[in-house]
Amino acid sequence: MYDMPAEIDVTADGPLRIITLNRPDELNAVNDALHVGLARIWGEISEDAGARAAVITGAGRAFSAGGDFSYLNELRGDEALRVKTIKHGRDLVIGMVRCRVPVIAAVNGPAVGLGCSLAALSDIVYMAETAFFADPHVQIGLVAADGGPLVWPSQISMLQAKEFALTGVRIKAQRAVELGLANHVVVDPLAEAIVCAKKILELPQQAVESTKRLMNIQLEKSVLASLDYANLAEYVSFGTADFNKIVDGLVSK
Repeated sequence: MYDMPAEIDVTADGPLRIITLNRPDELNAVNDALHVGLARIWGEISEDAGARAAVITGAGRAFSAGGDFSYLNELRGDEALRVKTIKHGRDLVIGMVRCRVPVIAAVNGPAVGLGCSLAALSDIVYMAETAFFADPHVQIGLVAADGGPLVWPSQISMLQAKEFALTGVRIKAQRAVELGLANHVVVDPLAEAIVCAKKILELPQQAVESTKRLMNIQLEKSVLASLDYANLAEYVSFGTADFNKIVDGLVSK
């Protein structure tokens, strides 16, 4: 469904769209194809007149393990790919913030890096008991232009957001709920997310979509205030000696 790469599977259940990150053997780590698809899919859903809600989850054991090491290695050696990736990261963030329909995240396992961002930009979040969030951009020498630090200050205290962003520490599911980064810890997040989505589908469409937009206007203002700086800073960090040294170590493993 839609013009998506194989790394993203989209199925329709009536007016519900179920988006599955589809690299299970790599724990749904983000490569170029998956990143491109995630940048485009929110516009596709918004333009789909038959869509009224979306659920996003990961195939297999993880929601997303963050950036694929091979992809990181490609980025440091390919200027055109870096430029495209920065643009697509911006498109992804703005696309999710402006997405017309409610987006419910079913975090079935680790949500790291961009996986963490996808949950943070969703409207309602269900987490498995064993799932966790982490944004380790700084640990590998990168600025998180499309990561948790862009959104977390709008969701939790600035002190907590700084701790998580500057250390990359894991945030376990129950702690995420206590902080306000997730709504529920459940046994089967996909099933629960679908139940929630179908409840929303029973409500008046204009009221649902306009209420979401009303609240996301504030989120959009916050994101846009930082996004240009974040994009530039991440672009610069791809060329630093620290990033290259760390990627050399990751690739050698």
